[in-house]
Amino acid sequence: MKRLATVLALTAASLGAAAPEEFSTSAGALRLTPIQHASLMIQAGAKVLYVDPAQGSYAGLPQADVILITDIHGDHMDPALVDKLRKPTTVILAPKAVAEKVGGCTVISNGETKTVGTFKVEAIPMYNLKPAADGQIYHEKGRGNGYILTYGGKRFYFSGDTEGIPEMRTLRHIDVAFVCMNLPYTMTPEAAAEAVRAFHPAIVYPYHYRGSDTNAFAKALAGTGIEVRLRDWYGK
Repeated sequence: MKRLATVLALTAASLGAAAPEEFSTSAGALRLTPIQHASLMIQAGAKVLYVDPAQGSYAGLPQADVILITDIHGDHMDPALVDKLRKPTTVILAPKAVAEKVGGCTVISNGETKTVGTFKVEAIPMYNLKPAADGQIYHEKGRGNGYILTYGGKRFYFSGDTEGIPEMRTLRHIDVAFVCMNLPYTMTPEAAAEAVRAFHPAIVYPYHYRGSDTNAFAKALAGTGIEVRLRDWYGK
């Protein structure tokens, strides 16, 4: 165990971000490694899955069995990096707008569910409710996907870029949630906390939070029974 802890610490140091997190499931352990911003790696059942591989260092990390991409923006989609991580057998699930820019994707749209081996993937809407203060709508409804990943009975939600939309608020039985916050693109920490209270995951991590006060997010959820885990997604 001491050797494993040392390996995990070295991995985190090389990535310049948070240490891997491990979750128990009925199918065995699932290890989740924050990489940077909205990018992360999941290792479970001898398979490797990446969510939005776009930012951070991937030196020394394994190639992907599965890749999930939420949207077309550069902090979520990097076609050149996807090409480096993919193998001939890699399954890439993405919305249509991404598939038009990244070859070899299997299109998954809002409301659809696909199974890849022992992973079940549900595509959840992600969008802005109103224009930002600068008048732009950065994420239009129907273009991008959030995802619920189910493995070994545990449900992991990755919000992608969104506000506290009705489709988020009505989610149920989420074990672990990763929820975005940053203006002008998504929402404030307080708005994110309000949405999280509505669907009440067991554990929530703020991610995609560059420039936001994650302590304000945690404070807004104090006393709700939701465990807030603050991790460094950007390094020092």
